[in-house]
Amino acid sequence: MRHLKQKYRTAQIIMTESEFLHYSDRLFAHIEDQLENSAADFDCESRGNVLNIDAPDGSQIVINRHTPNQELWIAAKSGGYHFALQDGAWVAGRDGSEFFAVLGSVLSSAAGESVVIEALPVSA
Repeated sequence: MRHLKQKYRTAQIIMTESEFLHYSDRLFAHIEDQLENSAADFDCESRGNVLNIDAPDGSQIVINRHTPNQELWIAAKSGGYHFALQDGAWVAGRDGSEFFAVLGSVLSSAAGESVVIEALPVSA
């Protein structure tokens, strides 16, 4: 079990900094587009390394890119998560959960209805 936890904590940096920044810019725009087309009333604002999402329940969800470690972070009422790229998926170091699944869960909780954000492939 300890070996599995260590596996999730090991970040695989397989992109250049420029590629990571390009991907995360695309990711922020993708999330904004998906939320704009959802039935729930989210308000998004992207500034630099941060995408702030104001939720219908009054809470805020923050998505942050941490460039030095090439990680994506989610901060929500339910807690914080750090995700590193492993085998083509963004995986949480804490419990191995996947970025888009966690994001959908925190958005759904804040909206009081199901919200799904389609995964954005790393290569494109």
